[in-house]
Parts: sequence; C-alpha cells; structure tokens
Amino acid sequence: QVQLVESGGGLVQPGGSLRLSCEASGFAWNYLAIGWFRQVPGKEREGVSCIKKDGTAYYVPSVKGRFTISSDDAKKTVDLQMNTLNPDDTATYYCARTECFASPGGSFFYTSPTDWGQGTQVTVSS
Repeated sequence: QVQLVESGGGLVQPGGSLRLSCEASGFAWNYLAIGWFRQVPGKEREGVSCIKKDGTAYYVPSVKGRFTISSDDAKKTVDLQMNTLNPDDTATYYCARTECFASPGGSFFYTSPTDWGQGTQVTVSS
C-alpha cells in the first residue's frame, strides 16, 4: 500500500522558518516527481514546489527564493525548507506523487497527483 506522510508543520511568526518532510512508505521509491501543494479552506489547491527524479526543481513565483525543495532517495523523503514565512503562507500543506513541467512565467504545472498524504498545517502568525 502506497503512503506518503507529511510532517513538520506548526505555528511560526512572520519571518520564521519551517522544514516540512514528506516520507514514503509501502512502495518502491519510484516516482517521476514529488510535489508540495497547499490549500486554504474555500480556495483552490495550489502547487507550491515540485522536484523531479533527476533533481530538477520548480517553484511557484510567490515562494521562489524563500522555499527550497530537496529529495533523499536513501531515506525516501522529499523536504520543503520554508524561510521568511509570511501570513499568506498559512495553509495545509500536502505532498503527492505527480509529474511536473516548467511553464511560461517561471512557474510550473503538474498533472495527475496521486497518493496524497494527510497534510500538515502551517500557520504563520504573530
């Protein structure tokens, strides 16, 4: 059974940092890409960052320069280091297996995300 589990969320003040981790279990660590997504109640899910098997990373413009995605195949994890957080980053963050591609304007798009984790809450507030 495929399972992705997110961890690392919490409450942080504006300007602070958090490191989210997405850990896989139950399947061979075989993926095209792993994406991090976030969602606020009442709003559409947003793709935040994505890393391909070859290490190519993509970010939505609003997090470029602040967030860094990385993968560790030995540990079967994909981490999202989030720095200089602001209240607009408040959301539930999810990871999923997906495919991702560069899009015009410096962002990316993704297709057919699967194997969603349960999510981890990130709250940025003073």
